[in-house]
Amino acid sequence: MATTKRNKTKYPGVFFREEKRIGASGSEKVYYVVFKKNGKVIEEKVGRQFVDDMTPAKASRIRSELIEGKRKTRKIAKEEALAASLRKNIHGIWEEYAKGRPKSKNTDIDLCRYKLHLENIFGHKFPEEITTNDVRVFKDNLLQSGKSPQTVLNTLALLRRILRFGEKNGFCTLPDRSQLVFEMPKVDNIKTENLTETQLKALMEALDAETDQVMASCFRLALVTGMRKGALLALEWTDLDFEQGIITLQGRSAKKGKTAYIPMSEAAKIILEKLPHTSRYVFPNAKGEKRSDFRSMPNRIKQKAQLPTNFRPFHGLRHTYASHLASSGKVDLYTLQKLLTHSSPQMTQRYAHLADEAMKRAARVADDILTRLRTH
Repeated sequence: MATTKRNKTKYPGVFFREEKRIGASGSEKVYYVVFKKNGKVIEEKVGRQFVDDMTPAKASRIRSELIEGKRKTRKIAKEEALAASLRKNIHGIWEEYAKGRPKSKNTDIDLCRYKLHLENIFGHKFPEEITTNDVRVFKDNLLQSGKSPQTVLNTLALLRRILRFGEKNGFCTLPDRSQLVFEMPKVDNIKTENLTETQLKALMEALDAETDQVMASCFRLALVTGMRKGALLALEWTDLDFEQGIITLQGRSAKKGKTAYIPMSEAAKIILEKLPHTSRYVFPNAKGEKRSDFRSMPNRIKQKAQLPTNFRPFHGLRHTYASHLASSGKVDLYTLQKLLTHSSPQMTQRYAHLADEAMKRAARVADDILTRLRTH
């Protein structure tokens, strides 16, 4: 009969319990060792009298090996065996990472980055094998092959996300932080696309001539609100408060995942009031569902208006909106930050020079006053 009673032996830290014998009648001794390591008391089962041919002397030797680190406890050995069975290389971790992500434009882009740049170089490697030098050589080779700093940065960021995902989910252990450092390339991505008055006029004429006036209004709304394309396509009629003059940008479609509110200007109100209510979405697809993207119309509009080939329609209209507000001298950068729903003032800082120009124009008004006084 099994018992929980501890029976001492002549060896320190070695005891046994009487338990039912395995494979035969009667009972047998099951030996345990107890010791302290790193301030923790550890109790370890080391074997059975008959099945494992265990003796107090043998148990004592095992205890010494455990204390000295020459032998692993059963718990640690079991954990390591489990970790080894789950251990994956970069390609295996990538498959798990990609599997759990919802289908979107970003997942397609990441797949392309992985296939083009990461799979052949890192796919066969285990994360703990990757060093800072591996990452540095990889980065330098991409840059030397003509890849832009932004592309290299995005690719390295993807590799880092894969590694962190693997560690978090038990697929790997990462090297010490000092052994794996990601030195990201410096990227100057401050790019503003501002349309001139002539270009804006040509754009409005192209929009007026467009057969799909619902989507033409999507462009018009982008110009007068500065909303991102994702926010525009996700916009629902319930997000519009015509009485209070507020547009709600739901967090589920926001870039940073946070719900924000922007004022509905008179121009925006006029554009929205003319749109038909055919779906819960303001700019639905042909089936009345949320539109994921559209490319042919923006390109067609851009060609008709003869806009620069590198002009990004929605990004450009957002920048045009911001640039006009900043250069008006009537909107400070903090207010502009809130209107653009930027998470930090640094993102709005790219328009600071326009605000400076507005202040310079205001200062010149004072110059004119002084000049008039001197001439009279």
